[in-house]
Amino acid sequence: MPSSPHLLLIEDDPGVREALSLALELHGYRVSCAPSGNQGLKLLKQQPDLVVLDVLLPDLNGFEVLKSIRSQTDLPVLMLTALDEVEWRVRGLKGGADDYLVKPYALSELLARIEAVLRRTRNQLSRDFLAYEDLTLDREKMQATRQGRPLDLSFKGLKLLEVFLQHPERVLSREALMQGVWGEDVENNTLEVQLSGLRRALGDPPLVHTLRGYGYVLRKP
Repeated sequence: MPSSPHLLLIEDDPGVREALSLALELHGYRVSCAPSGNQGLKLLKQQPDLVVLDVLLPDLNGFEVLKSIRSQTDLPVLMLTALDEVEWRVRGLKGGADDYLVKPYALSELLARIEAVLRRTRNQLSRDFLAYEDLTLDREKMQATRQGRPLDLSFKGLKLLEVFLQHPERVLSREALMQGVWGEDVENNTLEVQLSGLRRALGDPPLVHTLRGYGYVLRKP
C-alpha cells in the first residue's frame, strides 16, 4: 500500500504552522515543519513530495528559498503569501513555483491545489520514468541504471531498453523491436548487436531472454 504523501511546510507563524500542519495530517498527509527558510532547506534531505512555502520568512524570503530549491531539485512547490499583487504572483510562478495561493484562503482550496500539484507531478513522473525490478530508465535524460549503477548504452541500446520496459514480461517479436527502435525493419544482425550490448550492460542475473521461434522478453530469471 503506498505511503501518504509527505509535505514540507515552511511557515514562520507558529499558530498558522501548527494549525495548518494538524489540518493536513487530518487529511492524510505526513507533514514536516520548518519556521524559517534555512531550516526548510535543511529538511529537503527528507525528500518530501511537495513544499508548501510561505513568502514572508524571517531569514531567507520565500523567493530566495524557491531559487535554492530549484537549483537542487524539481520538487513541486506551492507558495502561500499575503502579497496579493499580480507582480508577486508572477514572480513566484516565473521563479519556478507550481502554484500560488494568496492568504487568507479556505482550507478546502489549499487541499484541492495540493492534490492537483501532486497529481500533475505523478503523471509527469509516470511519463518520464520506466522501471522494472532493479532497472530504471529516465526517458527525459535517456539514462538507465540497474541497482543504482549507470548503464553504458548507446542511444539505440537505450531505445531498445525503453521498448522492453514499456512491455515488461511480454514476448516481443523481432519485428516489434525493430519498429520500436528504428521505426522500420532492419537487418537481423543490427538488432542482434544491440541486444548483445544491452545484455552485456545489464549484467547478471539476466533480464532479457530469448524464446526461440517467438521473440524476446524482459522478465526475472
